[in-house]
Amino acid sequence: MGRINLTPLRVRKRALADLQANRIPTPPVWLEVLADVPPAQILTRQQPQQHPLVQVRTKSLPDGKTEQVAIAAPTRKPKSSKRSRMFAPVEITYEEDQLRKQFFQDHPWELARPRTVLETTGDQHKNSDYSKGLQQPTVPLSGESVVQRQLHLLQTVPDITTDQAYDIARREFYTLRRQEATRRRIAKEEALHMGAQPERSILHWSMQIENKHYNDWEQWSKSQVMEQIQRSAAFSGAVAPEAEQKMLGGDGQDPRGARRADPFVAEAASRAGIMTGTL
Repeated sequence: MGRINLTPLRVRKRALADLQANRIPTPPVWLEVLADVPPAQILTRQQPQQHPLVQVRTKSLPDGKTEQVAIAAPTRKPKSSKRSRMFAPVEITYEEDQLRKQFFQDHPWELARPRTVLETTGDQHKNSDYSKGLQQPTVPLSGESVVQRQLHLLQTVPDITTDQAYDIARREFYTLRRQEATRRRIAKEEALHMGAQPERSILHWSMQIENKHYNDWEQWSKSQVMEQIQRSAAFSGAVAPEAEQKMLGGDGQDPRGARRADPFVAEAASRAGIMTGTL
């Protein structure tokens, strides 16, 4: 207790000794890496590196020219001032994070749209030029397109505010979404005109499964009510509905005399939609 553990400093030395003594057949793959990047010799911990948020803006100069300037935003205070959080890594933030948060707060249903996250090379963004608009040849339209378009406007248009750039990108996004909806509607109308049979929706299949379960439950409930009626009739001495028709004569009168069924049986039968009749 209280002693400094120096075992990590001797890991490579121990591996070399085991290799010379033939305790291990081959050298470990991390042996040379550990020689290039040895464990820290300084036992005092340093403060974590700060990551200031840098914003690039275009400013108008008095002579009519424009110039791009980098503005370093002040670093946010840590969430906790506890000593245990003193050496915790500082959160890395980008300007796109706040823009993305604002867009998806205003358009939460954009997150429900199916997206293809599989990439071929991962370099699709290199062919994107958001100075021409939101529609890019290799990137499907999504909320990320609005974020990148807004960021491009903030960095290139002189003296533009965040709200103005957001309104421009948002209007372009709405226009493209309306065009997509119009193309889908026209394609559906043309397909129906040519005799295509539309595929049933997920809602239709779910309602069909729900109806089947409801019908099964209805049959089960009727059998349970009928069993309860028969049990109650046997206990009270009344005649069950199936045996009533057999005991009734041609004129519909009970040869043993008129007698009403038990009230509990009639109430249970009426709830199940079964008419018991009068003896």
